[in-house]
Amino acid sequence: MQEIKENDVVALLVDLPGQGLHRGDVGTVVEVFAKTEHHPGGYVVEFVSGSGSVYAQADITDTAQLMRLNFRREAA
Repeated sequence: MQEIKENDVVALLVDLPGQGLHRGDVGTVVEVFAKTEHHPGGYVVEFVSGSGSVYAQADITDTAQLMRLNFRREAA
């Protein structure tokens, strides 16, 4: 499994109803933060609508809740 980095596109693998997010929602990692004695570390992920408006921003601390997406360009 590849490490998730800042600006990676990710998909949620679980529902996060308290944040209005659902399994399959796609977002962009806007910050990666390291584990400290007071915080488990994780990611800030921003979810944007088709019109470009941010509709949610989530602090994800469990890597198992995210999947990094890879895009390939099709040959012209």
